[in-house]
Amino acid sequence: MSDVTMRPEKGFRLRPWIANPWAVTLSIPVLVAIFDPGRFAEIVAFALGAFGGTLPYIAAAVVMIAWLKASGAESVIGRVFEGRENRAILLAALFGGLAPFCSCQVIPFIAGLLALGTPLSVVMAFWLSSPLIDPPTLLITAAALGWNFAIAKAVAAVGIGLAGGFAVKIFAGTRAFADPARERKSGGCSKRSPFGGTPVWRFWSQPERISVFRAEFRNNALFLIKWLAMAYVLEALLISYVPASLVAGVVGGDGSLSIVIAAIVGMPAYLNSYVAPPLLAGLMAQGMSQGAAMAFMVAGAVSSVPAMAAVWSLVKPRVFAAYLGLGVAGAIVSGILFQLVT
Repeated sequence: MSDVTMRPEKGFRLRPWIANPWAVTLSIPVLVAIFDPGRFAEIVAFALGAFGGTLPYIAAAVVMIAWLKASGAESVIGRVFEGRENRAILLAALFGGLAPFCSCQVIPFIAGLLALGTPLSVVMAFWLSSPLIDPPTLLITAAALGWNFAIAKAVAAVGIGLAGGFAVKIFAGTRAFADPARERKSGGCSKRSPFGGTPVWRFWSQPERISVFRAEFRNNALFLIKWLAMAYVLEALLISYVPASLVAGVVGGDGSLSIVIAAIVGMPAYLNSYVAPPLLAGLMAQGMSQGAAMAFMVAGAVSSVPAMAAVWSLVKPRVFAAYLGLGVAGAIVSGILFQLVT
């Protein structure tokens, strides 16, 4: 999981300051205290209460991802894609939500699959489901939006992966999907094969794996705390200052148009999977419909910068366009279906 940090430099640079989540988290209450002191206590109390309610989920998510990394679970995920194409598509869509990869680590994983001749349909199924859900995201989404929403998002992730995988399989013989991979240059990510080795589920018997667990626990705890603290401060700001009538007028109601609008707006909105749930909770409190929230979250995850960078770096533009088209179409369908059942 990549991160943006501030580095000491001569002079003041606005962009790194704004991009730092801690700077945003701390500066917002200060600005409220200066310009609207009457709402300072309300915003701080809301953010602290929401963050405190999420702490058990953060702890569970951090332990889970550290355990997956320390045990070497990625080697199992790599091997399940072998075998018949239909079975591999199904498993790719299912395991996409379990893969303990950040956006950088998924690049050598997918490159290895393509180099081994894995069908593009299988790769597409994994690629579409992977950015939508993973164990930490499931827990954070449940904490902010409830288990019904979190489970529905997980079902949507698998469904979009399956639909995309089988769609690519149907059109595999066309020019659009012929010779899909780019010529890959070496990059900064680890080149260790994700397919080697055997997982050690009881990793605590090996000192080097304990070190991995500790490092992953620390890094992911800091990552989640940093982004969620900012998210809940922004949610408090949203609820306090954005009129409910404005949100309800744009993405409220039961109509399909609001869902389509939410998916289109969600595409360019760079909100990672840990920031989005609290902000959507705020929007839903202001009148955003359930279906629009689902479409916004799914479209934003598929088209987030890390997810798109991973796809763009490995395949040709026509395959990249197919990835985006399938992802956004899946977001709209997921939103409509979720709206119907809620």
